[in-house]
Amino acid sequence: MDKLYAPWREAYVVNTAQDKTKEVLTENSCPFCTALQAQNDQKELILGRYTHNFVIMNRFPYNGGHLMVIPYKHTGNLQELESDATTELMELTKQAASTLQQELKNDGANIGLNLGKAAGAGIPSHIHMHVLPRWFGDTNFLPILADVKLVSTDMEKLYQRLLPYFKK
Repeated sequence: MDKLYAPWREAYVVNTAQDKTKEVLTENSCPFCTALQAQNDQKELILGRYTHNFVIMNRFPYNGGHLMVIPYKHTGNLQELESDATTELMELTKQAASTLQQELKNDGANIGLNLGKAAGAGIPSHIHMHVLPRWFGDTNFLPILADVKLVSTDMEKLYQRLLPYFKK
């Protein structure tokens, strides 16, 4: 059996195995809220903080450049967000998609919310908008045959490349 070494995923695997109740995470145990409270944006991969939302790189991306726009309000219910927060969420989503296209030259993008565990939300207790760059040929046999996803992007280097686009 071939092995691919991906040590940055250890925290995800360990936390997933230990926490089977992600749908009821509190602000104290939510990885998004924890990242905000750490006050170390570079370490947490936070690209920008705004009035109602923040933009962060997905630490466990489907593809390099996978961003998320996340409201500060810890809620899994879209209807609980104020209009200003949802407007800003969409404006930041547009900005994120445009930034990825400019910087990474992706061929397309997947953008969306997974609301609730049944819809595929990995962390259903805190809404987060995915902005996922896509390229022709970015899928291959590894996920099907080996249950492995290859991400060929250095997270720290990409963070530095994207950061100027999100400075206020």
